Amino acid sequence: MDLTTSDPATSTAIPPSPGSALPRPETDAVVRVRGLRKRYGPKHAVAGLDLDLHAGEIVAVLGPNGAGKTTTVEILEGFRSRDAGEVRVLGEDPATAGRAWRARIGVVAQDSRDQADLTVAECVRSTARYYPAPRDPDQVIDAVGLRPQERSRVRSLSGGQRRRLDVALGVVGGPELLFLDEPTTGFDPQARRDFWDLVLGLRRTGTTILLTTHDLAEAAHLADRVAVVRDGTVVATGAPETLGGPDARVPVVSWTADGEARSERTSTPTSLVARLTAAAGGGEITDLRVTRPSLEDVYLGLLRHPTDQLDHSTEDQS
Repeated sequence: MDLTTSDPATSTAIPPSPGSALPRPETDAVVRVRGLRKRYGPKHAVAGLDLDLHAGEIVAVLGPNGAGKTTTVEILEGFRSRDAGEVRVLGEDPATAGRAWRARIGVVAQDSRDQADLTVAECVRSTARYYPAPRDPDQVIDAVGLRPQERSRVRSLSGGQRRRLDVALGVVGGPELLFLDEPTTGFDPQARRDFWDLVLGLRRTGTTILLTTHDLAEAAHLADRVAVVRDGTVVATGAPETLGGPDARVPVVSWTADGEARSERTSTPTSLVARLTAAAGGGEITDLRVTRPSLEDVYLGLLRHPTDQLDHSTEDQS
């Protein structure tokens, strides 16, 4: 569901919050983290992490379980304390920020809130009352595609519908910054695509979004930038198509010769194929393939290789 092009009979674009400020320039840091550390006993969950988000962008945080993603996000949301480091979210320290600051952020966590006996409309309208300048609840219900279910009780919703309700509750307050934690876990392919359209529509309204996900296709589709977290630190950042630097995207030519599978990484695959063709006397080359590493390949390489092999040139040190 595209929030700007969907059928107006079923959904509408989410309007900006009545009390929202004018969009900030993209150079403004909505989130700035330097040297973040958090320890649980002997374990360093976060070990000197740096991260930036700028106004109006979607940043996806990728990393294996235990990498420190959830701890980092909970610190940014103000739900967990830190041991060291500088953290500024919307210009304030989440550890000391007050209610006015909290009204400027939205959180869509992995676990839904337990409001099983309320209807969709009751959930959204009651949540809106907690905010000083909320979006119109009915427009939000339309925008997330839940108008047909507005009188349905939460316990009767499907998983995809419940996730849409979670988003409605997260955005009805008119947040400038939205946290999405594994938003499409358990979705079927169509529901996932619909949800992606919804997220992109939110970005078009000026909302800045921090997304944590294990779905690399989701990160590639939604994110302006991705940050790969390993062992409590960000080891690489960049646009999905440039993550890891040019060396990580060098094509691989594969073929079979004398019954043996062979491959070679090369920045000039056409020249290599021409040499192979000449060596074969102009005949066919068995099992010839030219592939470029995917985001998944690059991501797994960043997790597997030591830090000195990583390209840090794309990391934002501003």
